[in-house]
Amino acid sequence: MPTPSTVTFDDHLRSQLRFNLGRHQVRSHPVAGRKRAAVCLVVVDSDAELHGNDPFAAADIENRLPDIPGVEEGSLTGLVDGTAGGAALLLTRRSPRLTAHAHQWALPGGRVDEGETAFEAAVREAAEEVSLPLSVDAYLGRLDDYPTRSGYVISPFVFWAEGTTEPEANPDEVASIHRIALRELQRAPRFVTIPESERPVIQVPIGGDLIHAPTGAIMHQFHAVAVEGQELRVDEFEQPVFAWR
Repeated sequence: MPTPSTVTFDDHLRSQLRFNLGRHQVRSHPVAGRKRAAVCLVVVDSDAELHGNDPFAAADIENRLPDIPGVEEGSLTGLVDGTAGGAALLLTRRSPRLTAHAHQWALPGGRVDEGETAFEAAVREAAEEVSLPLSVDAYLGRLDDYPTRSGYVISPFVFWAEGTTEPEANPDEVASIHRIALRELQRAPRFVTIPESERPVIQVPIGGDLIHAPTGAIMHQFHAVAVEGQELRVDEFEQPVFAWR
C-alpha cells in the first residue's frame, strides 16, 4: 500500500472542501428527548516538527486502553505523536477534570445553550475551548447529525482557519490540542462487533490510537465527503460502551 502523501493547505483545498460540502445533502436528526450539541471540524495548516508532539506519557492513559473492543494488549500506545504535517484537523484530548468522557478524544464543541443555534454554539465552543475566533467567512459547510448513546444529537460544522492565531487549550476542558494531518484520515477504519449492539463499532486509526464515534465517525465522514467528494453516512456506526455514559 503506498504511503499517504501530505495534503497541501492552500486555496485549492479550501475551494475543494467548500464545493464538496455544498453538494452534500445533510441528514438531520430530531432531538426526540435528547439534547442538541455542536462541534467544529477546524482545518488548519500544520508542521510535522512544530505540531507533531503528543505531551502525554503512555502511562497517563493506559488504563483506558483495555476498554477498547477488538484490540490486542500492547498494540496501541494511546498517543498521536507524529501525525502532523500539511493540512490538518484540530483534535483535542478532553481534560481529566471533566466528570464525563474524561481523557477521550473530541472535536471542539459542546451543548447548545438556550436561545442559540447549533452554528452559534460551535463558534462559541471553539473560542471557549481552544481560543479560536471563527467567523462566518471561515465556514465551509456541515456534515450529518450524529445521535449519541449519552443523549445528544451532535451537529458538525466545518471551518477553515488560517493566519497566526495559535489554538490555546482551556485547561478546564482540554488537556491537549493536536493537528491531525488529513493524510492520516486516508488510513482505512476498523469495524468491530460488540455483544451490546448489533451495529458495528467504528474505529479510526490515528497515530498509535483509535478514535471512536462520535468523533471518529464524524472525522471519517469529513474525509469521505469533504475531501474525497463521496457520499457516505456514518450515523448508524456504533460507539464503544465506554462512550455510552
